[in-house]
Amino acid sequence: MLPIQFIREEKQRVLQSLEKRSFKDIEILDRILQSDDKRKSIQLQSDELKAQLNQISKEIGLLMKEGNKAEAERAKSNTSEIKLKLDALEAENRLVLEEINQMLLQVPNCLKTEVPFGKNSDDNEVFKDWTKDFPSLPENALAHWELALKYKLIDFETGVKITGAGFPLYTGKGAKLQRALINFFLDEAEMAGFEENIPPHVVNADSAMGTGQLPDKEGQMYYCPVDDLYLIPTAEVPLTNIYRDVILNEEQFPIKIAGYTPCFRREAGSYGAHVRGLNRLHQFDKVEIVWIEHPEKSAEAHQIMCKHVEQLLEKLGLPYRILKLCGGDTGFASALTFDFETYSAAQKRWLEVSSVSNFDVFQANRLKLRFKSKEGKGTQLAHTLNGSALALPRIVATILENYQTEEGIIVPEVLRKYTGFDIIK
Repeated sequence: MLPIQFIREEKQRVLQSLEKRSFKDIEILDRILQSDDKRKSIQLQSDELKAQLNQISKEIGLLMKEGNKAEAERAKSNTSEIKLKLDALEAENRLVLEEINQMLLQVPNCLKTEVPFGKNSDDNEVFKDWTKDFPSLPENALAHWELALKYKLIDFETGVKITGAGFPLYTGKGAKLQRALINFFLDEAEMAGFEENIPPHVVNADSAMGTGQLPDKEGQMYYCPVDDLYLIPTAEVPLTNIYRDVILNEEQFPIKIAGYTPCFRREAGSYGAHVRGLNRLHQFDKVEIVWIEHPEKSAEAHQIMCKHVEQLLEKLGLPYRILKLCGGDTGFASALTFDFETYSAAQKRWLEVSSVSNFDVFQANRLKLRFKSKEGKGTQLAHTLNGSALALPRIVATILENYQTEEGIIVPEVLRKYTGFDIIK
């Protein structure tokens, strides 16, 4: 959520960002500022009435000391009318604050100036591309869902029987490959200075609101109405909310945490050939990294996080490219996002495996996540960042497809100490 003061001071920049996002209701900024002006007017009236009450209270005290009880009682009767006016103003102020808050929740984050113009994913900018040769596959190369069946790694049909489409059952060496990737990603995160956490897999509405899932992505989340809880779409939600309603000291930066969780997404409206196999699931595993930083250092932190994800893909030997998302494809809460894609040689298409985003103060404002400077003069909002490091399904898909040979599927060297085998036959 953008701070009102930021909207007031940087209105033109916010307008340009909304236009870059193709956001239609740009007049909402004027409505927010008008309501905030109204709030200020109400506050001014309240302050004046409170000052009057204080003055009358002093006068009553003097009258009582002088023994003039009659005059004191008349003065007290004047305070009743003032208190009624104050109550009315406080009620009006609550309504205006709620109105402002509801409008602010509809406004997406202000994009950084380097975010390119564009309407959708077709307009994303290729920031870095694979410079090596793509894998050379045998003539009879199979897609990962066929390889999963051939080598008994993933049972999609039984997953449908147990739950439904998009909930695969990993078996045998397929399950071990999953566990190997999770351990590899967590170990790499630890070596990069991220502290491992195991967070809850369901969150309350306040947590979902804090990171921007609500109200923007409500239709994509699985909801448990009896308990009023949401299954997490990513570990970003519980990990970042560790610091909701927290005031940090500047010396605590940087805060770097990681966590492995299953992730649950309804993926409503997803269909067609591109969702086959592991390409798009309702439940999948992911290791997430979260970084909380001083505003002056968040851009550098973003670069470090992107480099970490890039190195994971290089160590796995997977062809990849990095995209800088355009305004129309950047998430509601993000100020700048880089997507990482691996190349599926059998499907001959790029598959997204990670998004690494800088949210500036947007999430922190919702979370009330602030810090005290070393000088100790008041508090200010921190910056939050997060990224997938990595999401497993499409990583598994590209490993199976790109490492297939006539003899079997070669296991990437960095995973062999985790799997205990170097080939799947």
